[in-house]
Amino acid sequence: MNHQPVDATTATSFLPMVSVVVPIYNGEADLPELINCLLSQTYPKDRVEYLLVDNNSSDRTLTILKTSAENCPITIRPLSENQIQSSYAARNTGIRAATHEIIVFTDADCRPQPQWLDALIQPFVNKEVVIVAGEILALPGTTLLEQHADRQETLSQKHTLNHSFRSYGQTANLGIRRIALEKAGLFRPYLTTGGDADICWRILGENIGRLEFAPNAIVQHRHRATLQELRSQWRRYGRSNRYLHELHSVDLMRDITLQECGYRLARWLIKEIPRDMKKAIVGQATLVDLLNTPIGLFTVRARAAGQRDAKLPENAKIIERL
Repeated sequence: MNHQPVDATTATSFLPMVSVVVPIYNGEADLPELINCLLSQTYPKDRVEYLLVDNNSSDRTLTILKTSAENCPITIRPLSENQIQSSYAARNTGIRAATHEIIVFTDADCRPQPQWLDALIQPFVNKEVVIVAGEILALPGTTLLEQHADRQETLSQKHTLNHSFRSYGQTANLGIRRIALEKAGLFRPYLTTGGDADICWRILGENIGRLEFAPNAIVQHRHRATLQELRSQWRRYGRSNRYLHELHSVDLMRDITLQECGYRLARWLIKEIPRDMKKAIVGQATLVDLLNTPIGLFTVRARAAGQRDAKLPENAKIIERL
């Protein structure tokens, strides 16, 4: 994984046609803000098509997509994937309908910033670059859990780009050359998590080209605000690790024992709380600092449970082709 500056003059003249694919499930509440973000893109509007793929929603998502396509100054192509309930299957539907060489991915609950596409496309001026990952930052959060996740930069691509097995980018902010998808295959349609790592690793493993990081290509995403949402998120991370272990022999995360949890909680009560309380009195610590250890243990336990309980479905091994 590299991050190399792009010559400004070259980048200005490099304006390839782009297809943006967004899978959507019950996204009625997110669509107005998402479409406003797409409208605000500084990349030339006549060089982008937005393929918004409804994944068998039970709300008004598809209706809103069709209405937006009729009355929008940007090219919106509403599509539907109702055979397989999976964001990866929906992305494959978008890829097949895409007409351009560079295919970009984001999600319905993401908020791409105006310069997003401009910055994400620039590294593709180098023919050796076949994958570009942009950065994912948090939308402003008000709850304790949102603030904790923001402090930990949970969503940032820096974690996935520095993965011990191999770098990859999350599909919340990712661009891939079509030729790479033609050679390595599309997403595994029946996979429910881990598909972004899987597709990047398959492409990079075949030496089709390299991955580049575009830190100024920013989308914002909201952190989980409740314990239930946080548990679900980290259990999904655990399932992803199990699936990628079975597909790519990625090392499994070591489970944390109850004894280790007890030790860390005791250390928190005896040492960390008194230290952070003193800092809080002089304005150098917050409630987020005080509760950092128990929240961290909660997420570690949830991830371990997800990894322990997961079993890769046989059909999740299927790779679709263009």
